[in-house]
Amino acid sequence: MKILVSNDDGINSEGIYKLAKELTKLGKVIVVSPESERSASGHSITMHKPLRSNRVDFFGSDIEAWSINGTPSDCVKFALEVLAKGEIDLVVSGINKGPNMGTDVLYSGTVSAAIEGALYDKPSIAFSLCCNEKCNFDTASVLAADICKKLYSFGIEKDTVINVNIPYCPIEKIKGIKITKLGVRKYKNSFVKRKDPRGRSYYWLAGELDEVEDNEDTDIRAIKDNYVSITPIKIDLTNEEIYKKMKEKDWDLF
Repeated sequence: MKILVSNDDGINSEGIYKLAKELTKLGKVIVVSPESERSASGHSITMHKPLRSNRVDFFGSDIEAWSINGTPSDCVKFALEVLAKGEIDLVVSGINKGPNMGTDVLYSGTVSAAIEGALYDKPSIAFSLCCNEKCNFDTASVLAADICKKLYSFGIEKDTVINVNIPYCPIEKIKGIKITKLGVRKYKNSFVKRKDPRGRSYYWLAGELDEVEDNEDTDIRAIKDNYVSITPIKIDLTNEEIYKKMKEKDWDLF
């Protein structure tokens, strides 16, 4: 098996190294990642400046690794079309420092890297560790490799990305795995206003969690209860119910 590993935390993040190292037990690994952190970049791609790739020393290991001056989606696209040329069997993104649950997946560069893989019909999985600033990825990377093996054997449907969130606690406190739906996470006070030395206003995008929909079958509840959350996400965003209703109506322009 040949595995492509990417992320949005950058080529020098501990999470991607620990993940790639564990995945070498399943097959040959190539790492292609942004040269710097590109968190919350969503599914953006670079169109108005050239992309540059650089072969890098990857934490002193013998894993083939490249940095790209672009987004996570750029990295996966470039890897599949240029560096690996379609030889990839599995695309894995992460391990992200911090959760990617509920509606956060719409902003996540980690999830978007996996989505790009799915757009190329590659089985694709995104991993996030629900930690804060100080994170240890040892347990999460072992779990991630085992989950990759299980999911690849089970089979991942086309047009689907698997989003995995891992609770940040000792392995003996993890209760198991739950197959979940996306919950809802909302934020308030998203913009913090400040003044520069010349008295001009500027803003930092921040925000604090205000409202959470964490029903029993959601990823948010699973993490709260110390379960690993595995959520299948469908790329086709069409609302089939509304589509059928709208098809029944006459939509003449005039």
